[in-house]
Amino acid sequence: MPALNSIRKRSRVPILMLTATGKTKRVVFSFSVSYNRETRFTEGFFEKSLSYPQKEGQMGNYLNPDNEWFRRIVNSEIYVDKTGMLKYTNQVMNTMQNCLCVSRPRHFGKSTAAAMLAAYYSRGCDSEELFSSFEIAADRDFRKYLNQYDTIFLNMQEFLSQSGDMDRMLDLIRRSVLWELLGKNPDFRYFDNENLIRTMQDIYGNTRCPFVLIIDEWDCVFREYKTEKKAQEQYLDFLRDLIKDKSYIHLAYMTGILPVRKYGTHSALNMFDEFTMIAPGPLASYVGFTEGEVKGLCGKYGMDMEEVKNWYGGYSFEEEPSVYSPRSVISCMRFGKIGNYWNQTETFEALQMYIELNFEGLKEDVLSMVAGERVPVNTGSFTNDMATFRTGDDVLTLLIHLGYLGYDQVNGCVFIPNSEVRSEYVNAVSVSDWGEVSKALKSSADTLNAIWQNRPGEVAERMREAHFETSHIQYNDENALSYTISLALYAARNFYTIHRELAGGKGFADLVFLPRKRFPEKPALVVELKWDKNAKGALEQIKRKEYCRSLEEYQGNLLLVGVNYNKKTKVHECVIEEAQKRQKVCQEERERQ
Repeated sequence: MPALNSIRKRSRVPILMLTATGKTKRVVFSFSVSYNRETRFTEGFFEKSLSYPQKEGQMGNYLNPDNEWFRRIVNSEIYVDKTGMLKYTNQVMNTMQNCLCVSRPRHFGKSTAAAMLAAYYSRGCDSEELFSSFEIAADRDFRKYLNQYDTIFLNMQEFLSQSGDMDRMLDLIRRSVLWELLGKNPDFRYFDNENLIRTMQDIYGNTRCPFVLIIDEWDCVFREYKTEKKAQEQYLDFLRDLIKDKSYIHLAYMTGILPVRKYGTHSALNMFDEFTMIAPGPLASYVGFTEGEVKGLCGKYGMDMEEVKNWYGGYSFEEEPSVYSPRSVISCMRFGKIGNYWNQTETFEALQMYIELNFEGLKEDVLSMVAGERVPVNTGSFTNDMATFRTGDDVLTLLIHLGYLGYDQVNGCVFIPNSEVRSEYVNAVSVSDWGEVSKALKSSADTLNAIWQNRPGEVAERMREAHFETSHIQYNDENALSYTISLALYAARNFYTIHRELAGGKGFADLVFLPRKRFPEKPALVVELKWDKNAKGALEQIKRKEYCRSLEEYQGNLLLVGVNYNKKTKVHECVIEEAQKRQKVCQEERERQ
């Protein structure tokens, strides 16, 4: 005990502290003295206090959450087992590869995966029964990692929405986690119980129980503070200091929309392995629903697999050739209806903002993809934020991460993956100031009706409206004409499967439109295009080269459409010929032979 003369006025010096801990509460008795230098009087103080510490492994809001969120997901009408991903996270646990950033678009199950990891690793619950019927339960290491870690779960959007600036957000995170850490471990000796990192180190030093850190919506800061570099770097420094080279963290899992690697020259999070929509690697089958999973759902709910694939599939990776948008597939199955479920949680204005950026060739690239083309892209220059765009390729790369584009890694090109997403592009273009193209897309249903009703003059006029000069598709050959036809007949994608250069008879038909199963009453269309010749010659070529042989299994009605563009007069011509049955046309071909 220090000399009384050295004690400041009225300060207390602890003499004795006794602690009694029961099942539900802790009682602390303490005796201390205080010396008053003016009165030279020593006072003694006896105090009693109560506290209610967390039990071993007791659940909290952020520390060791329970498994109720994941249980609710599992108990839903449709749950697709993705617990196999835990095999990978177990494999990298406490290795040099233990930091993972998994980026996916909205609607692709990011938060579901985060809830699954929390339920599996958290010491705040017993999840053996919950996981017992899923894939991970058959793994030999299932119980080795099950509910064995002090798990911290942070949804960064929650903290951001409660804070006015970055300082307040980071302070709220620190205080929230410290509150639960110190409540669970009140008796340890702490170097600084207001320092989150030092407190986690002290706890780990006493318990030797490692931490699993799960961060959902990790990139919300970069979506909300798009241009505030200082706030972004402050946030990255916080994450780096918390995670990098920390022995107490055996797994760090972050999920969001954006990757992490290249925020300018700031490489604070270079310890993370990234699994993105461009390169998902071994986690490809967990990006969305796979072909097999969707087939199983279609069988159970009586939905047409071809239609579901056309509307919600189209994403493709080397490791997993066919991936579907999970939320849309689930909604389709539950409601028993094919339709656009994307726009229930996100409006097309978000897409419109990016495709209207003034980069050379961007508008033409978008229109090419709306018409069904694939466009080369360089993804290497994208800086992984939502404000820094130096080329049109950077915009296209962002749209990959947002789910608005699929990516062909082998050929380095992008494309619109399905009808649901394509409809968002059409909505965005239709309200944009894109002149005749916007008008042509709006009236594409009228163009299709004009073909069905054999009104070739109206069809030719619609083709003129869709005629659009571009920097990389000059309007000087049949390929460019095909591009125009595809835009003018955009609405046909709702009713038809479209084939370009379809082999048949003695050559290749330019465009063939085959009705989907849902629309057997619609006629098939065989379209032949001519450049600076004549439309009637196009029809004759369909018959002469026996293109109808490509439709051997089709038994419905058939329309033959010939289109020509006159280079001198700049006029489109159209001729439409109706055949009641495909067999009739084939018979005419055989007679001509």
